Amino acid sequence: MTKSELIKAIAEHGELSRADAEIALLAVQHSITEALAKGDRITLPGFGTFKVITTAARTGRNPQTGEPVDIPAKRKVKFTPNEKLKDLVKA
Repeated sequence: MTKSELIKAIAEHGELSRADAEIALLAVQHSITEALAKGDRITLPGFGTFKVITTAARTGRNPQTGEPVDIPAKRKVKFTPNEKLKDLVKA
């Protein structure tokens, strides 16, 4: 699904104009982005949870040469789907 298809679906489902649906989508994106940048957890009941995790620094291998490579620690966004969403995807 593309962004324009999502905006169209939001507009139809929420009985909004496409312009209002796009504003709503951008507001949600902005709010989620800001919260995750601060390290907050976002829980959407019936959908899932977004959270920031930190991976540990580790040593990897260059696949071409086999030489060890230091991989620094970093922060990542993790999404954990709700059971309802998992069941819908499985069906």
